Amino acid sequence: MSFTIAIVGRPNVGKSTLFNRLVGKRLALVDDQPGVTRDRREGTGRLGDLDFTVIDTAGFEEAPGESLAGRMRAQTETAMTQADAILFLVDARAGLTPTDRAFAAAVRKAGRPVVLVANKSEGRAASAGIYEAFGLGLGEPIGVSAEHGEGLSDLYDALREALPEHTRIAAELTRSEVAAEREAKIVAREAKAAGEEPVDAGAPVRPIRIAVVGRPNAGKSTLINRLLGADRLLTGPEAGITRDAIAVDLVWGGREFQVYDTAGMRRKSKIEDKLEKLSVSDALDAIRFAEVVVLLMDATAPFEEQDLRIADLVEREGRALVLGLSKWDLAEGEAGALKRLREDAEHRLPQLAGLPIVAVAGLTGFGLDRLMQAVLDIHAVWNKRIATHALNRWLDGAIDNHPPPAVSGRRLKLNYITQPKARPPSFVIFCTRADAVPESYKRYLINGLRTAFELPGTPIRLTLREKANPYATRARGR
Repeated sequence: MSFTIAIVGRPNVGKSTLFNRLVGKRLALVDDQPGVTRDRREGTGRLGDLDFTVIDTAGFEEAPGESLAGRMRAQTETAMTQADAILFLVDARAGLTPTDRAFAAAVRKAGRPVVLVANKSEGRAASAGIYEAFGLGLGEPIGVSAEHGEGLSDLYDALREALPEHTRIAAELTRSEVAAEREAKIVAREAKAAGEEPVDAGAPVRPIRIAVVGRPNAGKSTLINRLLGADRLLTGPEAGITRDAIAVDLVWGGREFQVYDTAGMRRKSKIEDKLEKLSVSDALDAIRFAEVVVLLMDATAPFEEQDLRIADLVEREGRALVLGLSKWDLAEGEAGALKRLREDAEHRLPQLAGLPIVAVAGLTGFGLDRLMQAVLDIHAVWNKRIATHALNRWLDGAIDNHPPPAVSGRRLKLNYITQPKARPPSFVIFCTRADAVPESYKRYLINGLRTAFELPGTPIRLTLREKANPYATRARGR
């Protein structure tokens, strides 16, 4: 039985640092500037023999409910209701503040076991703050340093005491899993020694990883919330609300997805703030980790230069791309608008000819079924493999229709083609004088592959490689 803990506290007490420490990697953005975290982020944490879900939350602030700070507070309150226990962080160096005391009252009302954590407790300067934390009435404070990894053994003991039933079962499950893994390895070794092939019971189908990207205020978080059917992500009229790349799980049409909401990406020349640079870096990592990228363009102002830059980046990273025309409910009045936008995409993004384009509206849910079907379709194309004999029949026809040009009076010869990998579809043609083949002829071959084998919208990689000269090998052997 696993359990869930929520890390809460006022801004800049080190919640995201502790979150990263527990999950064992830098998932949440961390900066000295208060209020970096806005959405709640979940991860799989580990402490000793305990495995659990840990939720990072926004800093608690007193603010009207309709304001951005108020909406962030609502996200934190939701996390507390979902958790089995709460880690309430205070800053041991700064001591208690009125906000800490107000938040302590809210934590008590949540009705969950609470572990009081005095973070930044390294050094003598923190001693007074640790003793002062007793005044909150939440039990003995656990002094830790999330940045340096100090005090985690005491935090482990406190969690075992706060959740005795959950942690006892979790520890027993961990031991049984280790024993089962050990037995499986022994069976595999014995089967290998006997010359038997291990039986694969069928690997589970992994969720398709989707990154939703675009310029600020394109409607990314609103779209994902509509897909989830819940206000999971923070939204509002303000541009640039999302900072971290937040992953959420989604089941649509019986298929599992892992969807990453990302920060809006502006032109590099306009980014000066350090925090925005970190947010964009997080978005770029989400693109590299994704299998399919949904680029949301504002339908009322489509194909801005930054939209094209993002699409080109996705192509260069070799990811499948779906173009979503967001806020379609505001732009659909003009007759034939979608058809013209499709033609515009073919002209502006020739490297992704046949790119799927779907009109959507996050507020109303318009077009979401078509969007998810487009994701499934382009994912299948991105994974497509083509038989070698079919490729070579196509290559013979392509050469007959348009022979490679002669360079320096010598004809280029293309011998054969193969596909060494998919994701994206990648091909190798063995030929003579590979470096002399013009780029225009490579584009002709790529376009031919795209048309002949139905590879619309996906990046295609084509490499030309010279065949080894067998006579050169014999000459060296003499």
